[in-house]
This record gives sequence, structure tokens and C-alpha cells, in this order.
Amino acid sequence: MSKLVNDLVKKGCLRTSRTVDAFSEIGRLEFVPEEFVLQADIDVALPIGHGQAISQPSIVALMFELLDPQEGQKILDVGSGSGWTTALLSYVVGEKGEVVAIERNASLKKMGEYNVDKFKYIKDGRAQIFLGDGSAGLPAEAPFDRILVSAAAEEVPEALKDQLKIGGKMVIPIRNSLIYLEKKSENEFIKEEYPGFSFVPLIAN
Repeated sequence: MSKLVNDLVKKGCLRTSRTVDAFSEIGRLEFVPEEFVLQADIDVALPIGHGQAISQPSIVALMFELLDPQEGQKILDVGSGSGWTTALLSYVVGEKGEVVAIERNASLKKMGEYNVDKFKYIKDGRAQIFLGDGSAGLPAEAPFDRILVSAAAEEVPEALKDQLKIGGKMVIPIRNSLIYLEKKSENEFIKEEYPGFSFVPLIAN
């Protein structure tokens, strides 16, 4: 276990064994530009180009613990960037699961595919990354057991709520808060808010 992962466990950011294993196996250094490799194991956000950033590891860990991804699930990863969250989720869902990611920047989509396939997840069909508007989700691939959004919106997009399975969970930044949603029925959601966060904005086309 790396020092970063060990620190995240000690802080209580990482708790479940499958998520701890994912963070241990899928090193962030594989997803940062070469000039930031020496900083990959520091708990800070790092630029990945095109005005975007790879999120602070402790924040990603907290989002994963809220999301509660499980083996065999189908998960939508919105704003996949350089591919770290896509690869982490691919590890968690295992061979019988599927991660569908969406990225609005073509260069970052290409970077993400390259990075995720360092672990053979694109090649084995466990993960795929689409180019598009994350706020619209991917209706052709819906419904999803889980939805993870890594960019801040002004409100939860209705399209994403519609694409979540009943019983499914979503974690999304809204302004400066993390929002947890659990879909109880077509029109009923459990909502929890965790304030005090900062993310790049979710941009709709």
C-alpha cells in the first residue's frame, strides 16, 4: 500500500476494502502529465491540460465511499478527464461489470482511453469512453446502477436522474457541495449534502 493510500485510510477517507484495493492497484501517477509524476502521490488536485484537473485523491476517495460502487454494476462516469476515476471504477466493478464514461474534450478523451487501457480495461470491454455533453448523460447506455460526476453543476441534471436505476446512487458536486442522491422511485430521491468542496464546472454543450 502506497503512503498516499495509507494516509487516506488513516484519515478515514478510504474505508471499504474493494475501494482501498482499487486505489492501491490503480496508481494516480499513470493519469497525470509527465511533469507532475513526482506530485502524483500528494493529496492535491493537479492540472491535466485544457483547463481541467485530476481531482484531489482524498476527495475522490470520499466520493467513492458515498457512491458505494459494487462488483458487477454498470456505472456512468461523467467528466472522466485523464481516466483515473474510470479505471478505479473499472477495477471495482470487476470482469462482470461495466463502466461507461463521458468526456467533452476530444484530447482528454483520447488521453483517458490511453491511460485506462494501461490496465486493459478498454481492450477487455470493461470500460468505454464517449465524447459528449456529460450533463446529458448517455441515454442509449442507460439505466445505470451508479453515476459519478466529477465536475460541479448548478443543479442536478434531470437527464442524469432519469438514467439512474431505481435503487441506484449518484454523487455529484453542486456548486460547492457534494450531493448524494439515492433513487427510491421514479420521482422520489433521498438527498444528502456535504458542503465545502471545489470542482471544475460541468459545462453543457
